[in-house]
Amino acid sequence: MTNETGNEIADALGLLLRRSTRDHLYAQLTEGLGEAVDDVTYPVLSGLARTGACSAADLGREIGLDRTTVTRRADRLERAGLLRREPDPADGRATLLALTEAGRDAVRTTRQRLASRIEDSLDSWPREDARTFARCLRRFVDEGPFAPGDTRETD
Repeated sequence: MTNETGNEIADALGLLLRRSTRDHLYAQLTEGLGEAVDDVTYPVLSGLARTGACSAADLGREIGLDRTTVTRRADRLERAGLLRREPDPADGRATLLALTEAGRDAVRTTRQRLASRIEDSLDSWPREDARTFARCLRRFVDEGPFAPGDTRETD
């Protein structure tokens, strides 16, 4: 494989991972879900859906935000009934954040919207190309430079 391929993939990932790209997508996915669910709080909901109940610090590491920012966003989501705080069974002094049923419903809705947007964008692709892309993307995520446990340095 040449650096040309790596550079092409890196450029595409750079565009995909831009904060403005994510914020725009999150705004579309959360539209109409209530004032507590927006592009700012979506990563907290989505992160909790992936991790299950966890501390604000652990969630912050998962979604790339500091504990204080996670706590502020969690406060907003808690007031809206989308998450709750519960005692950490492993440490009685600590608190875990957990999705409520309403929070899980909001995440389900956003994930369905995202899946539909992806399917719509692939409508013009040959079906086998779309399947191959999905399979290769999964392999890249699981085995590539972003894979958990990959210790190679990246820019």
